[in-house]
Amino acid sequence: MNKWRIKKGDTVQVIAGKDKGVKGEVLQIVREERRVVVKGVNVCTRHKKPSMNSPGGLIKEEKSIHASNVMLIDPKDDKPTRIGIKVIDGKKARVSKRTDSVIN
Repeated sequence: MNKWRIKKGDTVQVIAGKDKGVKGEVLQIVREERRVVVKGVNVCTRHKKPSMNSPGGLIKEEKSIHASNVMLIDPKDDKPTRIGIKVIDGKKARVSKRTDSVIN
């Protein structure tokens, strides 16, 4: 599937799951599995062994969630929106379906 509407650095809102309603920034995209890592969402605690470089202990980190469970936040009205593609000046651009404005 080559229809990636969400990019790294976008602000998204979770629309399903245990963190429903939480907004955050996309930190990473895992294209092969169609998943995204969002800051502050799906936070898990790992136990890390001490080593020469790090003291170890409990580490909190974000795990990935499926891309279908997030919606992009429209920069104009700060609400979740669907995304479309339009050709503007010969180049493809992401467009908000809610306000019909171009998203960078």
